[in-house]
Amino acid sequence: MRSNYLFTSESVSEGHPDKVSDQISDAIVDLFLSKDPEARIACETLTTTQLVVLAGEIRGKGIMDEAGNWAPGVREEVEATVRRTVKEIGYEQDGFHWETLRFENNLHPQSAHIAQGVDASGNKDEGAGDQGIMFGYASTETPDLMPATLDYSHKILQRMAADRHSGLAPFLEPDAKSQVTLRYNGEGVPEAATAIVVSTQHAKGYDKGDKEAELHTYVKGVIADLLPGHLLTDTEYHINPTGSFEIGGPDGDAGLTGRKIIVDTYGGAAPHGGGAFSGKDPTKVDRSAAYITRYLAKNIVAAGLATRCTIQLAYAIGVSKPLSLYVDTHGTGTVGDEAIEAVLPTLVNLTPRGIRTHLGLNKPIYRKTAAYGHFGRKADGDFFPWERTDLVEKLKTALA
Repeated sequence: MRSNYLFTSESVSEGHPDKVSDQISDAIVDLFLSKDPEARIACETLTTTQLVVLAGEIRGKGIMDEAGNWAPGVREEVEATVRRTVKEIGYEQDGFHWETLRFENNLHPQSAHIAQGVDASGNKDEGAGDQGIMFGYASTETPDLMPATLDYSHKILQRMAADRHSGLAPFLEPDAKSQVTLRYNGEGVPEAATAIVVSTQHAKGYDKGDKEAELHTYVKGVIADLLPGHLLTDTEYHINPTGSFEIGGPDGDAGLTGRKIIVDTYGGAAPHGGGAFSGKDPTKVDRSAAYITRYLAKNIVAAGLATRCTIQLAYAIGVSKPLSLYVDTHGTGTVGDEAIEAVLPTLVNLTPRGIRTHLGLNKPIYRKTAAYGHFGRKADGDFFPWERTDLVEKLKTALA
């Protein structure tokens, strides 16, 4: 590995306009899966000044029929879910308010041509919801086996959001971004945080004088609480470097579902297949296969078989069996990558249905994935199912 290199990752808060869109889309996924665990959902969200627009394709019992007629009360539930999500994020601003924003619902029935390829019928197993390539990654940089630059970026914004919601930092508004640059040594171990950027929307007046100083002191205190002290000995801080950040969220910049895929995954430390997660039911391998590859990579690293691991899967729409499986332990493996590739399909069924069954994905669990990353963290006190390390002993036995 290279010696003394710099690497940077960023995160965005739950109030960032793209993340507002992601959370709305996943709240709709949860709503529909709670009605029909086999529902098909592709929900895209646009947010801008005082406006939320939904578009996409859906199918499910008790939701919408093939002619596009909503089941009684469901259309109203959709709007209520959107407004509740915006309210929970914290938007009660003139330019974006959960109660007064305009709402458009343009969801319509799923294409019958997609359905015939995805649904199981006769001797045909359920096929993948689309073609594509998906990657999973894990490394020993952090206890949760995630890249440290991304882990710290997420944690800074999570703490700030918690303080905003609790009232501890009432001068904070929902929109925020962070960025952490670490210097690594030749063993891939972080040895210094050379630069940290935090831009946060704030209450009026917190861009000058004593109030600005209070904001800066608060942010530096959060960073000092979360990053090890030895990393912060010579750090360059950029806190609200533009000066003022009063206008933010969808009022300051339009948001769209699926525009923060690197924030959602590994912060640039691993490849990305290009497909977004939010707004999609788990028959879409963009989502479910990305989860299973993370699960497999994390278990490989947790088993001590490597200190870094990247896994790729590829699928064709309507075809159940993956087209390829690729494992790369980046020269850190204790066994050959080919041996791991041979074992994984014997431990986990990598068809779309097999993935959903193994991880229990046909449940309304997705809204809480849609901010601060889909990997390497707990939600509601527990890890997401793809973060379990219950495959460790089986891997050790199979590769002994």
